[in-house]
Amino acid sequence: MWAEIDLDALAENVRLLKSRANGAAIMAVVKANAYGHGSVAVARAALAAGADRLGVICVDEGEQLRRAGITAPILVMAHTPTAEAQRLVDLSLTPTVVSCDMALALAHVAGERGIEVPVHLKVDTGLNRYGLSPSDAADFGRWLRDLDCIQVEGLFTHFASADEGDKSYTLEQHRLFLSVAEQLDWVPIRHVSNTATLLEMPNMSLDMVRPGLGIYGCYPSRQMKRSLPLRPVLSLKSRVVSLTLLAPGETVSYGRTWRASRPSLIGLLMCGYGDGLPLALSNRGSVLVRGRRVPIVGRVCMDMCMVDLTGIPDVAVDDEAVIIGRQGQEEISVDELAELCGTISYEILCGISARVPRLYLRQGRIVSKQTLVMELQDDVAAGVAGSVLAEGPSAGSA
Repeated sequence: MWAEIDLDALAENVRLLKSRANGAAIMAVVKANAYGHGSVAVARAALAAGADRLGVICVDEGEQLRRAGITAPILVMAHTPTAEAQRLVDLSLTPTVVSCDMALALAHVAGERGIEVPVHLKVDTGLNRYGLSPSDAADFGRWLRDLDCIQVEGLFTHFASADEGDKSYTLEQHRLFLSVAEQLDWVPIRHVSNTATLLEMPNMSLDMVRPGLGIYGCYPSRQMKRSLPLRPVLSLKSRVVSLTLLAPGETVSYGRTWRASRPSLIGLLMCGYGDGLPLALSNRGSVLVRGRRVPIVGRVCMDMCMVDLTGIPDVAVDDEAVIIGRQGQEEISVDELAELCGTISYEILCGISARVPRLYLRQGRIVSKQTLVMELQDDVAAGVAGSVLAEGPSAGSA
């Protein structure tokens, strides 16, 4: 199996979201392997499309981008252990600081190098997860300002329910944040807006916005209006690797949870929960083959699943099977899979494992490929990755 990442769609999504931001800078959130899309390729494409900086969740994610040659500012948005202060400074990452211990550790390392480290201060206005309370944040910010070798570059918060129809809690969080920002009015970058806020409350854009899911062409919830024509970036595909004819009464997969009620043609796909196809889709989900929906039958295995191809004209080994994406007039969206699994689109995307090859496309042409063991660029990738599309992935890469 493989994932196709449409970099043109991603770039257009970035431009659309930036157009909504009232002139604010845009920080493309590429944490969790860019929501399963591949952080390095996505970061490059987002920056080329107009993003000003990048957001990650931990030092390792930042180092991966730096090792790939990306020099744009990178904000580490969550807690970082004090022991990582030297790595943060050496990698020119911008940490989120909410403790005196981390601030002092950063100041010590920066002082040894004769530099100043930019930091962002997070205010917890009601998510009750990470950050300083509004009552403590202003005093801490003033203390940070007076600390040698530290530059308080940013101030931010995170909304708890911006993707819901009722915006009253978001408005209250915004009010609390502004009350702190007014006391720290010398901080140059204030940011609160995620994708949901940017789409439905663009007046909150302030100095910078932080879209994540929207960059990948998805909306944070079904309650949200589709106010921008965002385009899905990722398609997930496999191929029919074998066909088996079952007699009535025969069963499929572990636990024998599906039984043929008629002569049935069963196709095997190299795609399982080890790749990111949720077990919850057993006997519930569908894939697209020859432009038609066919049901997943039996229990999804770690490395493969089975589909009922009975009645699909001329179906054959090597036919393409679309797990996420469009084929002909039919489409299976990330949102559809999430609803079937009782989860959210974020989890479906982030669950696509590293062993699934990512093929990156521009104008329908493969420009790079990322696998567990290699990343190729430009025309070299087109030749190698093209064979994946033509022949289907091997069992070892499924």
